[in-house]
Amino acid sequence: MTFFRIFVLLLLGTRTVFAQWQPAPWPVLKHYDQHHLYNLALPLGGIGTGTVSLGGRGELRDWEIMNKPAKGFSTVTVGNNAPFFAINVLPAGGKPLTKALIGPLDPAEYLHYEGRPVNQHGFPRFSEASFDAAYPFGQVHLSDAKMPVKVTVKGFNPFVPGNADASGIPIAVLAYEVTNTSKEPLTVSVCGSMRNFVGKDGSRSHKDWKGDVVPTGAKKNTNVYKTGAGFQGIYLFSDSVSRQDPAWGTIALTTNSPAGVSYRTSSRSNDWENAMLDFWDDFSADGQLTEKTKLVDDDPLASLAVQKTIAPGQTQTYTFFITWNFPNRQAWSSFSSKAGQEAIGNYYSTQYADAWEVMTKTLPHLPVLEQKTLQFVQAFLSSSYPDVIKEAALFNLATLRSQTVFRIPSGHMMGWEGVFDEFGSCFGSCTHVWNYEQATAFLFADLSQSMRDIEFNYATNPEGKMSFRVMLPLSKAQDWKNVAADGQMGTILKFYRDWQLSGNPEFLRKNWEQVKKVMSYAWIQGGWDGNQDGVMEGRQHNTMDVDYFGPNPQMGFWYLGALKATSEMATAMKDPVLAQKCADLYRKGSVWMDQNLFNGEYYEHKITDPKTFAFLNWEGNPDVPVPDYQLGKGCLVDQLVGQMMAHMLGLGYLAKPEHIQKSLQSIMKYNYLDNFSDHFNNMRSYVLGDESGLLMASWPKGRLKVPFPYFAESMTGFEYTAAVGMLYEGQTDNALKCLKSIRDRFDGRKRNPFNEPECGHHYARSMTSWNAVLAWSGFLYSGVTETMTFTAKPGTYFWSNGSAWGTCTIRSEGTGNRVSLAVLDGKIRLRQFALQGGGKQVFKQSQEVAEGKPLAFTIK
Repeated sequence: MTFFRIFVLLLLGTRTVFAQWQPAPWPVLKHYDQHHLYNLALPLGGIGTGTVSLGGRGELRDWEIMNKPAKGFSTVTVGNNAPFFAINVLPAGGKPLTKALIGPLDPAEYLHYEGRPVNQHGFPRFSEASFDAAYPFGQVHLSDAKMPVKVTVKGFNPFVPGNADASGIPIAVLAYEVTNTSKEPLTVSVCGSMRNFVGKDGSRSHKDWKGDVVPTGAKKNTNVYKTGAGFQGIYLFSDSVSRQDPAWGTIALTTNSPAGVSYRTSSRSNDWENAMLDFWDDFSADGQLTEKTKLVDDDPLASLAVQKTIAPGQTQTYTFFITWNFPNRQAWSSFSSKAGQEAIGNYYSTQYADAWEVMTKTLPHLPVLEQKTLQFVQAFLSSSYPDVIKEAALFNLATLRSQTVFRIPSGHMMGWEGVFDEFGSCFGSCTHVWNYEQATAFLFADLSQSMRDIEFNYATNPEGKMSFRVMLPLSKAQDWKNVAADGQMGTILKFYRDWQLSGNPEFLRKNWEQVKKVMSYAWIQGGWDGNQDGVMEGRQHNTMDVDYFGPNPQMGFWYLGALKATSEMATAMKDPVLAQKCADLYRKGSVWMDQNLFNGEYYEHKITDPKTFAFLNWEGNPDVPVPDYQLGKGCLVDQLVGQMMAHMLGLGYLAKPEHIQKSLQSIMKYNYLDNFSDHFNNMRSYVLGDESGLLMASWPKGRLKVPFPYFAESMTGFEYTAAVGMLYEGQTDNALKCLKSIRDRFDGRKRNPFNEPECGHHYARSMTSWNAVLAWSGFLYSGVTETMTFTAKPGTYFWSNGSAWGTCTIRSEGTGNRVSLAVLDGKIRLRQFALQGGGKQVFKQSQEVAEGKPLAFTIK
């Protein structure tokens, strides 16, 4: 849905008075009690815009809006000057009460060498807190026996599948629902306060864009009060921070309340923390703010309050918005603001001149944006997926809106593998990591296709060698000279997927020559399959960050899937020679892998001499040296990742079904640990103590002396891969056990439910969790053949193809199945609808299914 369509809907259907807009009731998927809030932080921000997170107790944390990660950054060092919201309650004839709108401290936060353990440590807080979530909606519930009110803090940012622009707005919407629990009317004020931190990006020792340390007093930031169309508030900017600095930009703190608004654009000087004291005294007196004489200050304190009268038992909503625009994103290696790197900019900054314009353009559309977001979440939650699948899939969509992802001005989506606390982790939209996840393609087709454009048309050289990390700007895309076997083969399957989902013949025609080159690179002399026998045999760099030597299932199944997909694309492009070649190589390779790599329980790795690319019969020649960092006879957690992808794309089995099924049973048998307390791990630990999960690899027949580095670890993206494979093979109990093990670890107390790390926070591979939705529903859609397939199991299933989305309900009815297909956004075309093992419906002519035009029929 474009902004134009949203505007038309608004004019024709909603006629909302913008200044009075309030959030609707929100759904809840997961509840977190007071003992599971310590690490909970829900990112609020759009795709490619950066975020600020709503903490489990109502705090605003991790201000990551200045073109870089900033975990733990609250615009100042730890203390009382971090941004926060507060409430003032004036009972009739009683004493005013003021508290920060934050829940209680956790016992782990009490100790600090200087008595400043956390932000707002010295403020009165609410004594009880809990959190309800259904991403992107987060709700904090606050109460206190000493307060005559209870408060729900509601935070979200629009998320509309198929509309990257509507899902890419630099805004945090915060609504404070205050209920009067007393028996008398109350005068209640809610106030947001934040210092103007333009120029501070969250680095512990921030340097400006030239690389110099920024001294205190070097900048004079400014706050001004402004009114807009249906809103008012404070605009934060700087004329002293260089306009080339990645930390230069604008912020706005606004409200759409038409009355009861007061503000301060500065405070007194902050010697001995007196600025906050001055604010607190002012707000606590009567809940109204008094503007101060503006002071020359590096980061003046801006405060915006709204006051209302609340009758007994009544609820009033106080809505605030935080918007921002920081246009100066730099290239990969400068993410921590090192000097001398090229500026590449942000796509979102081409849509808005500054933070104030973000608010001006967004507020009129906010009712529809919220409604579409609610429609998506409610459709998803009402589906017949187990709750653990809903949670894993939905909550990891936060990765798309974290600093892991950004968009350059051309609109192309770029991705780190993940992000560390202050800088990106593993640059370049790394193909062998991003291969695993399907969320981007099935929810945002244009973003997914933009990644294919970069891979095939910028990162690929004339010989078909694809740089598996893309340098920026795009004119330097191929400066990274390395190639990854799994990464390159996976991009072919992703291209096939994007073509099928779109049904756009031009997408294939435009890129076909590049696709052929990328596939043919596997056959160059001395290459992965230089002898063209359908088996990858040479030196294969891969997602374990090492080179495997010799045939192995990880690369082998990626290769077989790529061959099968290329054969189908070649047929569509009327290239029968290439289609036949790929089909023949696929058949030979599939048979060979079953005969030579399957050991009766799972597929293993035949190690060859790293000094040669020629295949060596390792078992028949014991003198062949074993290089370090191999898999060998180990049972690898993601050995069937290529098969998982093939199932998702309707390409069928890549090897004998009984071998695939047995391998997944063996992964569960050998790699799953109910308890990690006695597990030795010399590397990174993502599972600890009495937690459970899947190991990266096991060696039932004896471990190599020096295996690949991550063998003893457990990482969610790989665990999801195995679990999804189990779902496709009907091993449902094992799959759900694995999924539950993962999500139990992200319980809000130990870890953040919206941040699954691997090598960095918000790791891209965590979005492999969306694949479970596809596996459970059996959803397949081809815009090329205009066919749709679902499981025959009765139920309601959310579906999406990246440009349209809706629900499909299947009910047993007499001797057949009644199908009701609804499109809630976008449109698709159908010639055939099939149920797995349950018949099909062929339409006499192509059917267009769109919003308001559901399709219902019975399959006998």
